[in-house]
Amino acid sequence: MKLLTMTTALALAGTTALAAEKTLDIGVSDALTGGAAVYGLPQANAVQMAAEEINAAGGIEVGDDTYMLNVIAYDDKANPTEASNAVRKLLDRDGVKFILGFCCSGATGAVASFIEYEDAVMLVGNAAERSITTREIPNLVRTRPPADYTGAAAGTFVANKGHKRVAVLGALDVGFYASYVDAFEKELNAAGGEIITREAFGLKDRDMTPQLTKIREQDPDAILVVGYVEPAAFIYRQAVELGIDVPRYGFTSGSEEQFLRVATSEQMEGVWDLRPTELTLLSATENGIAYHANYSEKFGIAPSPSSPYAYDQTYALKDAIEAAGTVEDTEAVAAALRELPVPDEVVMQYLPVDGKMFDENGQAYTSNGAFQWQDGNWVFVQDLPSDAAAYSAFLSTID
Repeated sequence: MKLLTMTTALALAGTTALAAEKTLDIGVSDALTGGAAVYGLPQANAVQMAAEEINAAGGIEVGDDTYMLNVIAYDDKANPTEASNAVRKLLDRDGVKFILGFCCSGATGAVASFIEYEDAVMLVGNAAERSITTREIPNLVRTRPPADYTGAAAGTFVANKGHKRVAVLGALDVGFYASYVDAFEKELNAAGGEIITREAFGLKDRDMTPQLTKIREQDPDAILVVGYVEPAAFIYRQAVELGIDVPRYGFTSGSEEQFLRVATSEQMEGVWDLRPTELTLLSATENGIAYHANYSEKFGIAPSPSSPYAYDQTYALKDAIEAAGTVEDTEAVAAALRELPVPDEVVMQYLPVDGKMFDENGQAYTSNGAFQWQDGNWVFVQDLPSDAAAYSAFLSTID
């Protein structure tokens, strides 16, 4: 079902200039409903907002032509079949050549399996499964770094806190969460620590007391939680309710508002989120502060920390189209993306490789950060080790 079509040139409707302008349709495939909508809907909103900003600033200049962006968005429900169907509609029915969004790895991987053979460019956002950018797909780029890039940094951070016995509770049947934990464990082991148990939950689970009771009996000195925002929030709340008084670390990328739908601020106090350095208002750059304010005004809710991955996609696409000088030759646009410096408008704090936003794998990198819940807010505490060039070289060796 087609959920929404966002004509982002409406602000210019009625002007005489519009008659001489052309329209470029761009597509969004993302989780707009269901549990993953906490990531997907903010991404779709971010693309809409960026497109409106680009249109208001004069559009995309290609030779003598000016293009206004029209966004067509479909709900992939974070489901591989739904995502494949959504992208096929964008390609075959709507004639879209540039497709953005993609918050979740399973759905994204399904589309990545065939997009190489299409006359299109795919820009991936929050989906963190490493294999998405190890397939050598020339017309695919991703703005978020892979989960294991961050997991290794998180393992070092937790080890440096002196923790030796860490219990893991996570959505471990999801590939990118499992790879985060594997990389975390490798660095924890290197520092003399260990994961004493790996307890799993389903993404729709909300009662985690059986797993937490088992963890409590094993007397860990820290807990690592990996999963979507809502189940993670239940874990943090229920850990307090069960009297588990040990440091809690996580990998979630949820906003304050999303966590507070389930847990109180007091129950969240002291929780760490070890993730790429994403949008958090108290540590944002000027671009991030402006993005937060504009998004909040437009949509009536604060943006999720990971939503700028899609916003940044839109500006990267604009610059690549203008550099390639075409909206028809998708190979030229894909090649321009691989040569692109980091656009001035982006929100995330990217670490260029050889001066470029995307490496030879089509992968972008941000710094990694340790965020802690303090008095009702996520507060950026410190950088985590982030060697984008070294990880890029590693990624290039993986088939």
